[in-house]
Amino acid sequence: MKFIVSSTALLSHLQAISRVINSKNSMAILDNFLFRLEGNTLTMTASDQETTMTTEIEVLEAEGQGLFAVSAKILLEPLKELPDQPLTFEINDENLEIFLYFQNGKYNFIGVNGDEYPQKSPLSADAKTLQMPAQVLLNGINRTLFATGDDELRPIMNGIYIDIHPEDIIFVASDSHKLVRCKNDSIQSGLTSSFILPKKPATLLKNILPKESDDVSITFDDKNAVFTLSNFVLNCRLIEGRYPNYASVIPQNNPNRIIVDRAVFVNVLRRVSVFSDQASNLVKLQLRDNQIQVSAQDIDFSTSAEENVSCNYTGDPMGIGFKSTFLIEILNNISSQEVTIELSDPSRAGLILPVENQPNEDLLMLLMPMMLTDF
Repeated sequence: MKFIVSSTALLSHLQAISRVINSKNSMAILDNFLFRLEGNTLTMTASDQETTMTTEIEVLEAEGQGLFAVSAKILLEPLKELPDQPLTFEINDENLEIFLYFQNGKYNFIGVNGDEYPQKSPLSADAKTLQMPAQVLLNGINRTLFATGDDELRPIMNGIYIDIHPEDIIFVASDSHKLVRCKNDSIQSGLTSSFILPKKPATLLKNILPKESDDVSITFDDKNAVFTLSNFVLNCRLIEGRYPNYASVIPQNNPNRIIVDRAVFVNVLRRVSVFSDQASNLVKLQLRDNQIQVSAQDIDFSTSAEENVSCNYTGDPMGIGFKSTFLIEILNNISSQEVTIELSDPSRAGLILPVENQPNEDLLMLLMPMMLTDF
């Protein structure tokens, strides 16, 4: 078997799928890329058993066909240092000895039998399919991924819940402290269904979707999903279980309303939070007279800080506490210049919304308060 391929094209595709490979794998074969040569098409695969990513490129020349696996580390590290040039692979079909020739030298290593590579899990006959613009999927993942949980006891919270309705699609993530709901009504799928996308495949999609201009095809059943892009196919095992009723935790009557410049508010929070208790990161917001007084203190170290932020405030004077790291994280994941914060009382969750939503998008973020016993 022999083929010639562009070093730049090969490296870019391998780097994209290499993120699937774990640092420690239960099967030694999963430390490898799987290569399949058929005609002039070279298909490359990386897997960790639960997530599999496949991509293909057209080679410049090809002789023969076959299947083999190569250590990801042995192949990737030298390729990163090579300038753009044609690479010639010669594979001995008998013992899988591989010679890689390039302009100023050659590499020699041994491949692995590709038949040992684990197969993708097939989808059931009742699998459902929907088409979605790449930008819509990317926005949904970008808005929600940071809010996913990391709780081994509640794995259903460790992914993005994709709630599909005939007239819209909703992306939801929560770690029980914060919740993000991103609704997009440009997707008229006609379906009523849902699934929970794990954090790892969501992160992989976040990395490859920015270069995608075509629609993404999503096919899924109760256990697995397949995302088909123009240059990549991602197969992943879904998180099984019933996602909590996220709509029930969103407070509906919030008479106290703040409109504030997002960037100014974030900068104040960053400065004041330096003086907060290191264990709790608690900051207090005192609201009155079109002004937010942001304060924090650390009793153990006798430090405190207080700053005022101008805002448009409608409601009764009140004080409420939040974990500063969570509040800053939420504000950093909103692109609007101004944000609206809706509150009912110090014990109930606050809603944080962009003043200006993206087209066809309705974004809502929720943050649970902290007790103000330290103040």
